[in-house]
Amino acid sequence: MQRREVLRTAIAAGAVSLGYLPRAMAQGGAWPQRPVRMVVPYPAGSSPDVVARLLATRVETVLGQPIVIDNKGGAGGTLGTGLVAKAAPDDHTFVFTTQSPLVTAPRLMKQLSYDPVADLAPVTQVAKAPFLLVADSRLGVNNLGDFVRLARRNSGTYNYASTGIGQGTHLAMELFKSRADLSIVHVPYQSSPQAVTAMLAGQIQVSFMVPSVAVGHLQAGKLVALGMTSAQRLASMPEVPTIAEQGYPDFEAVAWHAVLAPGRTSPAVVERFATELNKVITSPEFKATLQVQHFAASGTGPAELATVIQRETVMWGKVIQAAGIQPE
Repeated sequence: MQRREVLRTAIAAGAVSLGYLPRAMAQGGAWPQRPVRMVVPYPAGSSPDVVARLLATRVETVLGQPIVIDNKGGAGGTLGTGLVAKAAPDDHTFVFTTQSPLVTAPRLMKQLSYDPVADLAPVTQVAKAPFLLVADSRLGVNNLGDFVRLARRNSGTYNYASTGIGQGTHLAMELFKSRADLSIVHVPYQSSPQAVTAMLAGQIQVSFMVPSVAVGHLQAGKLVALGMTSAQRLASMPEVPTIAEQGYPDFEAVAWHAVLAPGRTSPAVVERFATELNKVITSPEFKATLQVQHFAASGTGPAELATVIQRETVMWGKVIQAAGIQPE
């Protein structure tokens, strides 16, 4: 009797312990057991898609399983992000997204289908890219100070482009307008190419853009670079000063990409994936690859990414409120 009681106790303890193991481990194998699905909530060829594929091809060789990129664009990235947020936590589904569906969408969309904090588990921040403030060369300005003085003399006269209401290019300009005390009219477009076309046609005088969009027009002399929104100069464009070093201390507004999982994904799987991703992200080879795309590698852990999301939700929430941007 005593031996059977000991055996029952051991079996019970083992069952309890098994309940705390990640699902993949509980099923009898190492993670991952099958291809990993990485949803990118933007179209193929977009900046997030390009970076996601660069990362996936390197990480899958380490994991021993393919990483399948699944583009689910729409609704400013919230469609695909929402699909993952509400997906069954199978330990093999993740989203590669930008900050917009995580930080600003809750303040700008009345009927968001998910809660970025409750429904998603941060894995790691992958890459960051500053915005570049550019002006039409026909304005005759060569630096940020020149433009600010000109814009103040012609208050309310000039237009600036963005890639949509509430997008990073919109909020970055609203933040700069408040810091520089400027009045410039917002004209939203649906894409960067549309915004660039409007600038080249003289309809728009100034705009924030990702560097890769502007670099060809800078080289052609049609646009002028006024400043970067990062804390330090961008390694691929070291000649362009930051906005912070031109009289606006602590000014920073960067676009970033990150990996997250459904909220109830096994914590051990989240930590394992973060570890493997960060090995690639922080490697010299991947850093050099990103630099060509005008990105800087990040490589945070889950806790650090959660802190970034929380901090920027507060920061951009204040900008949205001060600019009077209403949810739609």
